[in-house]
Parts: sequence; structure tokens; C-alpha cells
Amino acid sequence: MNCLFCRIIAGEIPSSKVYEDEYVLAFRDIDPQAPTHILIIPKEHYDSVLDAPPEAIGRLTEAAKTIAENEGLTENGFRLVINTGDEGGQSVKHLHVHLLGGRSMQWPPG
Repeated sequence: MNCLFCRIIAGEIPSSKVYEDEYVLAFRDIDPQAPTHILIIPKEHYDSVLDAPPEAIGRLTEAAKTIAENEGLTENGFRLVINTGDEGGQSVKHLHVHLLGGRSMQWPPG
């Protein structure tokens, strides 16, 4: 198994887990771009959002809502990001959502 996130799901690589259910695992990013930066991944491997069925996307966003509430981000807001493909900035070819919060977000992202 070469996928970094699949290895995290399998417990081969440690992570700072903040949420887990039957379908989703979420953990703190090791290179945070905001005070709160959590990666939310499906336990089933999909290379990107282009390969995932709608129910997988729904599970990721439902988990994001719960995590944002648990992290105290719902009052001031947060950002969800899904990078897709090389030009979209996807560095790990396993669908994942970045949940970013705890600071003011700029547009364009920076």
C-alpha cells in the first residue's frame, strides 16, 4: 500500500486523530496553514473528488460540520478546501478535505 492516507487509516503511520466514524477519519495536518487545520478523509480510497460517489462527499462534509462545531469554529467561520489534480494543488492522491479556521481567511487564498 503506497497511499499515505491509506497507511494512516490502517494505523501504519500515526496521526493526531480528532474524529472517526465508520466512513471517515480526520486528523490534524502536520504542516498547518491556520491555527486549526484538519484533514478529513474517506476510509475508502478515491484518488480525487472526480472518482468519489456523492455519498462519500456528503459524509466528508457532514464530518466537517461536526468537527467545526467540536473545534469551536462555527461562530466566526471556517473554510473547506478540496484540491483536485496537480494544477489544483492536490499533493496526496487520496480524496481529502482541508478544514481551516481560527484566523481570517483571504480571497484569493493565501
